[in-house]
Amino acid sequence: MARRSSSKSSPRRPGGYARPPAGTALDTGIRLLAPRAHSRAELRQKLARRGYEEDEVTSAIARLTEMGYLDDSAFARGLVRRRSATRGPMAVSAELAAKGIDRQGVAEALAELDAESQLASATRLAERLCPRGAEIGDREMLDRVGVKLLRRGFPSGIVRAACRAVLAKRRGLPDA
Repeated sequence: MARRSSSKSSPRRPGGYARPPAGTALDTGIRLLAPRAHSRAELRQKLARRGYEEDEVTSAIARLTEMGYLDDSAFARGLVRRRSATRGPMAVSAELAAKGIDRQGVAEALAELDAESQLASATRLAERLCPRGAEIGDREMLDRVGVKLLRRGFPSGIVRAACRAVLAKRRGLPDA
């Protein structure tokens, strides 16, 4: 297999590209938003990495917001809807913050999550994560499954309730 020669050194732009990107930042932004929604910060970062100037990125983001293609609150609500089936509110909150959503936006998006839906999601996960076959005790259930649910961002009260519900179901008892 032939190796590439690195003897040709071309001057690089701050974004790491040898020449200016093709097209406008607006066109690239639309192409990036076609497969999935992005937050403003996420799109700003991607456009900057592609080598667009800061003022062009700012105007493209303003235009995309004006056109309705870029909406942080809708993005946050959608991410909460998708992720809440497998992650708790703390993990979803951290993911939203990593994607550039401010605290108020995170709080508004997470307001849609109620304790009942969190418990239902945690219980489904606990059923899936609980070892099959041998009888498992309360302590072992919390040690094995509860820890995994905590790592996924569920609050400790929800984790305990989900583990108790799975154990009660396995033992044929009404929900504890």
